[in-house]
Amino acid sequence: MLVFLSRHKYSLSLTAAAAAWGVATVISKRAVEEIPPLTLLPIQLAVSVGALAILVRAQRQDVGWSPQMRRLGALGVLNPGVSYALSLLGLTYITASLSVLLWGVEPLMILALAWWLLNDRITKPLAAASAVALLGVLLVVFESGDYGQLTGIILTLAGVAVCAIYTVISRKSIDTESTLAIVMVQQSFALVFSLALLAAVTLIDQSAFLPEASTAAWVSAGVSGLLYYTAAFWFYLTGLRRVPASVAGLFINLIPVFGIAAGRLLLDERLTSRQWIGAFLIVGAVGTIALSEGFSGRGD
Repeated sequence: MLVFLSRHKYSLSLTAAAAAWGVATVISKRAVEEIPPLTLLPIQLAVSVGALAILVRAQRQDVGWSPQMRRLGALGVLNPGVSYALSLLGLTYITASLSVLLWGVEPLMILALAWWLLNDRITKPLAAASAVALLGVLLVVFESGDYGQLTGIILTLAGVAVCAIYTVISRKSIDTESTLAIVMVQQSFALVFSLALLAAVTLIDQSAFLPEASTAAWVSAGVSGLLYYTAAFWFYLTGLRRVPASVAGLFINLIPVFGIAAGRLLLDERLTSRQWIGAFLIVGAVGTIALSEGFSGRGD
């Protein structure tokens, strides 16, 4: 068992990131029903940055401000800054199911960008697995007539595109710094960006700054912040250290599986037979790639 965990720790890390994102999507949907998305984003990021600062201090890590770290930190403006601002805005217009469906497009964007910018080789099995996984995503989250609004679709796809660019750039840049330090610095940059964005919006609509929301909504905001940004980003960047960006993107297809499961537990949503078939296709495609690649390498 320990040998298996050691051999596949990067694949397991990427799977854990998908789980955190999937569950957090359901919780964020609950929060965004009462808290405006551009207010929710800095709340989530503030909770995450606080938790990361505690972890960095507990591990006695020195977060340096080398030119490399500053460049990595600036990427936080892209993701989670711009990417999640667009995604949360989109989530106010469309269902959570349609949102995760649109995020299923990201691996295909990453494949194209990684091939173009990083010269990652796209093998036939990898391309086939991506196609099978995307089919699984369609079966899991698509419901007849659930098309959402065009505004939400455009905003979400724009966020997906920004996240794909971030993944490809990060894969080329994260080898020399601590994962935990990178996550904290990037999210600090994103927090500053989100606060500036909120300030600009507040000048137009002052009611957006302090919304009236229930205790459940505020708790959902905090919990989703820890899952979305602290846990998911740490797991994802850990896996991205030794996994090609094109392959890492494939694990994103697991997000709908975990999201549907969380919806069943937290929102009493039920899986249809078609959704179960889709879930098995996704897990099978991702598992095939993970087991065949057998990623290994150094940790933090």
